[in-house]
Amino acid sequence: MSRQLLRNPSTLQRAATVVVTSGLPHLELSGARICQLQQQCKLPSSVAIRRWKSLLHNNNSAQKPATATVATTTTATTTTTATRRSSQAEALNARGSHSPFNAPVRNMSTVSNDKVLTMDSINANYVAMEYAVRGPIVIRAGEIEKELLKGVKKPFDRVIRANIGDCHAMGQKPLTYLRQLLALTMEPRLLESPDYPDDMKERACEILAACAGGSMGSYTDSAGMEFVRRQVAAFIEDRDKGVPADYQNIYLTGGASPAIKSILTLLNCQIDGSAPGVMVPIPQYPLYSATITELGMCRVDYFLDEDKCWGLDRKELQRSYDEAKKRCCPRVLVVINPGNPTGQVLTRDNIEEIIKFAYDNNLVILADEVYQANVYDNNSKFYSFKRIMNEMGGPHRQQELVSFLSVSKGYLGECGIRGGYMEVVNVCPEVKAVLTKSITAQLCSTTAGQVAMSALVNPPKPGESSYALYEKEKAAVLNALKERAELVYKTLSSFEGYTVNPVQGAMYVFPKIEIPPKAVEAAKAKKMLPDVFYAFELLETTGICIVPGSGFGQLPGTFHFRSTILPQTDVLTEMMEKFRVFHTDFMKKYK
Repeated sequence: MSRQLLRNPSTLQRAATVVVTSGLPHLELSGARICQLQQQCKLPSSVAIRRWKSLLHNNNSAQKPATATVATTTTATTTTTATRRSSQAEALNARGSHSPFNAPVRNMSTVSNDKVLTMDSINANYVAMEYAVRGPIVIRAGEIEKELLKGVKKPFDRVIRANIGDCHAMGQKPLTYLRQLLALTMEPRLLESPDYPDDMKERACEILAACAGGSMGSYTDSAGMEFVRRQVAAFIEDRDKGVPADYQNIYLTGGASPAIKSILTLLNCQIDGSAPGVMVPIPQYPLYSATITELGMCRVDYFLDEDKCWGLDRKELQRSYDEAKKRCCPRVLVVINPGNPTGQVLTRDNIEEIIKFAYDNNLVILADEVYQANVYDNNSKFYSFKRIMNEMGGPHRQQELVSFLSVSKGYLGECGIRGGYMEVVNVCPEVKAVLTKSITAQLCSTTAGQVAMSALVNPPKPGESSYALYEKEKAAVLNALKERAELVYKTLSSFEGYTVNPVQGAMYVFPKIEIPPKAVEAAKAKKMLPDVFYAFELLETTGICIVPGSGFGQLPGTFHFRSTILPQTDVLTEMMEKFRVFHTDFMKKYK
C-alpha cells in the first residue's frame, strides 16, 4: 500500500489533504476551505506530500530484517524506546521532514529535534571561529546602551566604543569631494545643479560612461570597472615611484576583508597530505585567525618584538616556520603594515628581510597595507612591499605578492561603503584565471565602493575647484589622528604597570598591562582570562569598550588590550581621564 502511494501522485495529493485537515470535525470540505485551513496550519500540501514520502520511506525501510529486529525488540526499557523514537524523528528531520503524527515522537524534545540545522549538523569550523573586535564585550556594550536608554542608572551616561576602527561612528566627518562624487553618480540629475563643482561633475560623467547603461545600478565587470582599475594602477605607479602596475592584476572588492578571504580560500589546498599553513603576526587582526579557522587551515604564529616597537625579526620568522613544518605546510606569510593592533610602521630594512625570508621559503606574501596613509611618527615612513621587492631586483622582483588597500581607513574612513582593491603580482597566469573565475561567481563588488575607490586613488588635483577644500579636510583628519595618537601614548604611559609603545601609524594602541595576582584569581573565579576580566570591569565601571589582547594573540604570560584612537579629541580626553581613575581604583582593589 505504501509503495503504491509513493508511485501515485494523485493518491498522495489526497493523502496530503487528509494530513492538512486531520483532527477536524469532518473532511468533506470545499477546496477554498481546505486552502484556508492550509494557510492557518502553515502546512502547504507540497510540504505534506514531502512529509508523507518521508514517513512512507521509513515505514518501508522498517520492513527490512536488520531494522525490524531493532523495531520489534520487546525487552527495551522506556528510556531506550524514547531514544529510538527520538532517533527516528532525527532521521526524518535530516531529510527536511517531520512526522505528521504525534504518537511516534511523543517523548521527543521539541526543542532539539524539530530543526534540520543543529550545532551538531553545521560546519564545525564556523562554531570554532571567533572575531574578538565584535565579541562578548562588544555585545555587552550594546546591552548597556539599551539599558541607559531605558533609564537604568549607571556610573556613566554613555558608552564610548573604542573597540573597532569605525571612523565615522566615532564622529569623523566625511570628506566633501567623495560624498559629492557619490551623490552625482547615484543621482545623475544633480549634474544640472549649480551646487556641485565642475571637476566633480566631470569625474561623475566619466564613471557613469564606464557603467553599462550609464547607470550605477548595473553590474560591472567582475573584477570591477576597467576605468577605475586603470586609475588604481596609476595610483600604485605614482605611490611606488614608477614601478609599473598592470590594471589587469587589480581586482576591486567590497573592502579588503573579502579580498583577503578570497586569496586564503584560493590557497586552501593540502600539499603532500599536509594542511596549508598561514603565518600571521602575533598580535594579529582577528580577521586572519577567524578566516583560517573557518577554512580549516593551520595558523602559524610568529611573534612581533614588543621591546623593539613591535618590530619583526627574521630569526623569529624562521623559528615559527621550522616548527610549523612539523604539522603543516606553510604557504602564506601575512604582514600588516602599518600594524593592527600594534600601530607600528615597518622600516625599509625590516621589509627587505621579510621579502628575503618569504622568497627563501617559497611563501606567498599577503601585504595588508590598508593603513598606509596613517603614519604619524616623524621618523617613520610607509614603503609598499611591491616597491621594495622591485628595488631589491634579482630574484626577489619575482616574489609572489598580493597587497590590499581599502577606503575604510586612511583619511576617508568610509567603512560602511565597502570599497577596496587587491593587486595580484607575479602569480601564475593560470592560477590568476582561476581566481578571476571564482570572483566572477560573486558577480561584482558594490558600485558605490568602486566609486569610493576611484575617489581615493584619483583625488582633486592642484588647479581644480575641489582641491583646496580637499586638502584642508584631509589634513584636518590626519592631524587630529596624530594629535590623538600622542595623547593616548602619553596618558597610558603614565599608568602604573603599563608599558606602551608609541603609535607610529594605523589607528590603535596596544599597551601591555601588569594585572595583579589577586585580579588574576578573581578572573579565574569568573572563568575569564585576566585581560578579559579587566576589559569587562572597565566597561561596567566607565562605559569604555576596548578589546582584550587575547583576542589578537599575545606572548604567553603577558596581558594587553587594543583601543582605537578614533574618538574625537574632547571625547578621547574624557575617556583617558575615566580610564586613569578606573585603573587607579583597580590596582588599589586588587593589590
